Amino acid sequence: MKPDAPYPHLLAPLDLGFTQLRNRVLMGSMHTGLEDIPDSHARLAAFYAERAAGGVALIVTGGFMPNAHCLPPGETPAYRQPDAIAGHRLITDAVHREGAKICLQILHTGRYAHSENLIAPSALQAPINRFVPAEATDTQILQQIEDFGDFASFCQQAGYDGVEVMGSEGYFINEFIAPRTNRREDRWGGSFDNRCRLALAIVRRIRERVGEKFIIIFRLSMLDLVEGGSTFDETVALGKALAEAGVTLINTGIGWHESQIPTIATKVPRAAFTWVSARFRAQLPVPVITSNRINSPDVAEALLALGDADMVSMARPFLADPRFVAKAAAGQSDSINTCIACNQACLDHIFNGRLTSCLVNPRACHELELISDPATQVRRIAVVGAGPAGLAFATTAAERGHRVTLFDQATEIGGQFNLAKRIPGKEEFAETLRYFNNRLQHLKVDVRLGARVDTAMLESGDFDLAIIATGITPRMPAIPGITHRSVVSYVDVVSGKVTAGQRIAIIGAGGIGFDVAEFLSHGTEMPSRDIPEFMREWGVDMSLQARGGVEGMTPLTPPSPRQITLLQRKPGKPGSTLGKTTGWIHRLGLVKKRVEMLAGCDYQRIDDDGLHVVVQGVPRVLAVDHIVICAGQEPLRELAQGLRLPCHVIGGAHEATELDAKRAIDEATRLALAI
Repeated sequence: MKPDAPYPHLLAPLDLGFTQLRNRVLMGSMHTGLEDIPDSHARLAAFYAERAAGGVALIVTGGFMPNAHCLPPGETPAYRQPDAIAGHRLITDAVHREGAKICLQILHTGRYAHSENLIAPSALQAPINRFVPAEATDTQILQQIEDFGDFASFCQQAGYDGVEVMGSEGYFINEFIAPRTNRREDRWGGSFDNRCRLALAIVRRIRERVGEKFIIIFRLSMLDLVEGGSTFDETVALGKALAEAGVTLINTGIGWHESQIPTIATKVPRAAFTWVSARFRAQLPVPVITSNRINSPDVAEALLALGDADMVSMARPFLADPRFVAKAAAGQSDSINTCIACNQACLDHIFNGRLTSCLVNPRACHELELISDPATQVRRIAVVGAGPAGLAFATTAAERGHRVTLFDQATEIGGQFNLAKRIPGKEEFAETLRYFNNRLQHLKVDVRLGARVDTAMLESGDFDLAIIATGITPRMPAIPGITHRSVVSYVDVVSGKVTAGQRIAIIGAGGIGFDVAEFLSHGTEMPSRDIPEFMREWGVDMSLQARGGVEGMTPLTPPSPRQITLLQRKPGKPGSTLGKTTGWIHRLGLVKKRVEMLAGCDYQRIDDDGLHVVVQGVPRVLAVDHIVICAGQEPLRELAQGLRLPCHVIGGAHEATELDAKRAIDEATRLALAI
């Protein structure tokens, strides 16, 4: 590599002795749901091959489970299914044709398994699972070791370059290592050496079965983020023992699924945990991979240059943009569709039993379905509204060859995204707007900002088709006194048009209500993205003296500078409709800020005394400076009414109920591919 090449550390090859990786980028394991669909090998092959063609060096598949203790009743492990080798050969051959290598992750879910047949080191129920595990017998433990070996042997026959052993995130192997979940008194528990016996036995058995020229990655939990986790010294000792047992690479695992500390959501600073892998890399004899919230080549290059790791693992960034590495290598990092760590279409989908995709890239995991072929008939298309739906349609249609004119009455593109990027913890939304700006210019879309569009203008504009993506308007509930001077819209508050007072009531505890509470609870400035400050706020010991990184630590979260009450009309826990994998972070963050949350509220009236409510049958008056309305939205679709020009209404203009950018972008993309 030339010294002046972009990202010299990121794009440098890595010699593993018996094989070489073309750069330092690993596409980390993430379950897509395709693994669970029968005969989906062709779809997985297309998914991984597109990322391999985009320049990634090494791919780790989503987790495949080794036996019936992890799987729903009646399901068979992948390596024991008929014609399994031929099916997986489709995947490995597709990746190899594009010059990358691929490892399959073997994932034993232990007490996290959604099965009545689950086993664990001890019969301790996980707080995030309704099933109680049985304590594994000695015979069962030995069988798990053999199953890992059998699966690895299968992977070698199927053309995989290696396997990743999931020993992190609170899964089966991690449960044996940590005293939190291992209460055994036999040879598999008690002392540190006994608790590590399973992990080492699995690695040794795999190495025996596959020989020396086969990659074994061990995902080692370097920071459990739960009480009763491992200590730094224990983990270093285990890492050294794993290397001696035959591990090729050690991947960094951060946090258990039951941990109450965010690790990958957008609220987490970029590269927030590379300081952990740096401490271990200094003492481990094999290359170390770092992970978590690394979503740009600049960040990845910087941490490699510092020596924090030998490789960088990124998973969701390759959902957002499969050509991440190729664009970086070509000096086109501004054209990368950045992962914003929202979790809405990836992790939230998986934990709700749905197929993974990506909010900013709906093609992810749908490569054989959503194909951007050149248009058979080029049309002149007017797109009205430059919010998420309008941007997605305009760029996709232009990519196919249509002549697109994009209108918006605002002076900048983005619509609701311009509000979202002002919410603390959602700053990454600005990256999506940077990406769309770049795409609009590259595709030569005619962008007309500050333009008010009416029916006559569209019909006289020599267009073949109109796309109405005019978005939404906030809904004002029918509460007596709703026009009182203290009542303001969330749009005016977040945009800065209105400066909120010290005492605030927020009507509506959906996603927007929580965002507004987050915005107001941080005062006048965006919160620091300083990593030590984040760790102090969540009670993480950066000295690595505390067991699990958190035992005995006290979070130091500054309270909100405002007195905020968040109210919802329906009974039940506020925030119940928030994302499955991020909702708890938003709720807990506001609790730490001492935001009051009330459910079962009947809004009586608003007057000079404040907001009069009945909360679960008890009258109450909230004496506040401002009442911020976050009570839903109404579609802005008037432009389509009476329009004689053929048109489609998309995004919030089509349906404002439970509106989110994921739905808007997906709907717009699919329409643009169909026209």
